[in-house]
Amino acid sequence: MRFIVLYILMPLIMLFPAVTYGQTRTLNILYTGGVNGELEPCGCSPKTDFGGVARRSGYIAEHQKMLSPYILIDAGNFLDKDTPQGRLKAKAMLKAFGIMKYDVVAILKNEKEFPYNFLSALLKKYKISVISDMPRYRQAISTKRDAFDVNVSVNPMNYHKGKLNILLTDNPISEIKSLKGWDIIILSSGEILEEPLKANGTIIVSGYPKGERLGILTLQIDGSGEVLEFKHRWQSLGKDIKEDINVRKALKEYDVRVAGLLKDNSKPLAEISYLGASKCGECHQPFVESWKKTRHAAAFSSLERTGKSADPECIKCHTAGFGEKGGFYSTKTTPMLTNIQCEACHGPGRDHLLDFSKPMQPVAEYVCLKCHTKSTSPDFNYPVYLEKIKHK
Repeated sequence: MRFIVLYILMPLIMLFPAVTYGQTRTLNILYTGGVNGELEPCGCSPKTDFGGVARRSGYIAEHQKMLSPYILIDAGNFLDKDTPQGRLKAKAMLKAFGIMKYDVVAILKNEKEFPYNFLSALLKKYKISVISDMPRYRQAISTKRDAFDVNVSVNPMNYHKGKLNILLTDNPISEIKSLKGWDIIILSSGEILEEPLKANGTIIVSGYPKGERLGILTLQIDGSGEVLEFKHRWQSLGKDIKEDINVRKALKEYDVRVAGLLKDNSKPLAEISYLGASKCGECHQPFVESWKKTRHAAAFSSLERTGKSADPECIKCHTAGFGEKGGFYSTKTTPMLTNIQCEACHGPGRDHLLDFSKPMQPVAEYVCLKCHTKSTSPDFNYPVYLEKIKHK
C-alpha cells in the first residue's frame, strides 16, 4: 500500500518541488550606468586613469567563476552625442557590450539622440537585449539566473510580485526615492553614490560616471525570493586590470575609423590664421627656446605613442588651433601646428604679424582650463603650472 501511495505522489512532488525557506542563495548584480561614451580613459593623468571597456571586460572574464551567478546590467546613457565620432563610439561600445554578454541594457536620454534604425541594427548585430520607454522597444525583460526570476524594467509601475525587481532609470534620486515595489533601482543620472541608499525597502545604487568603476551588488535571497541582506563594493578598473584582447581589438578598429574622419585630401588650403612656433621664433627666439624645454613642446608625441594622433577628442588639446579656422588639421596638411605651442595659448598670430601693434592674447586661467580639466589634470593649480611654462 505504501508503495502505491508513493507511486501516485511522485509526479506531484516533481511538479511542485519543496522550497527550503531556511536556505539562502547569493546573486551578484554587476552594473554600470552613465558611461557617456567613455570607451577608455585618456591617460593624461595617473590619478584619473581608471575605467574603460577593455579593463571591465577583462575583469569580468578573469573572475567569472567567483562572480557567478551574476546578471550584468547597464542602466543607460552609455553613449555620447550623435556626431560622426559619436556613431563610431556607439559601434565600438555595443560591440564591447556584446563581447561582455550584457544581460540587459537600457536605452535612455543619450541614446535617444541616435536614429532608431542605426541603433537597432547594432543591437541586433551584437545580440544585445535592451529595454526603453521609447516606441518599438520593450519596457521590461524577464530573465532567469540560477534559481532567480528577475524582472528588469524602465517603467516605474512594471514590477512583478514573486520576482526580483530591478528598475533602470536616469531620473534623479530626489524623484525615485518614494517609489515602492522595487528591490533594486540602478541610476544613470550621473549622481555619485559611494554607498547604496535604502528607501521604502528598495536598494538604490548609481553607475559610476564614465565607467571608472564597476558596481557589484551582492544579494542574499531566501527561498521565497526575499532579499535578506546585501553587500556592495566598487571594483576599481586601473592599469593593473588585465584587458580583454577582443575588446582591445575593437578599440583599435575604432581608432582607425576615427582617423578616417580627418581626410587629408578633403582639407582645402584655408586662410592661414595660425603660423606655427617657427614663425614666432623669427622675432621671439628666446621665448621659443624656453618653450622647447617644456612638456608642451612634446605633447603630440604622447598621442602618437598611444595611437590617438588622429582622434579629434585628443588632438584638440595637443595642437594649436584644432577645430578653428586656419588651425591644425592633420600632420600631413598642417605639421607646423603640432604640440601645444605659442598660438595654442596666445591665439592665432596672423593679425599680430600684419600689425605688430595688435597684442597677442594674454594667458589667463580660463585659457588653461579649456584643456586642464578635472579629468585630464586633477592637480592643476594655475599659479604653480604657470611657472612651468613661463618664458625665461
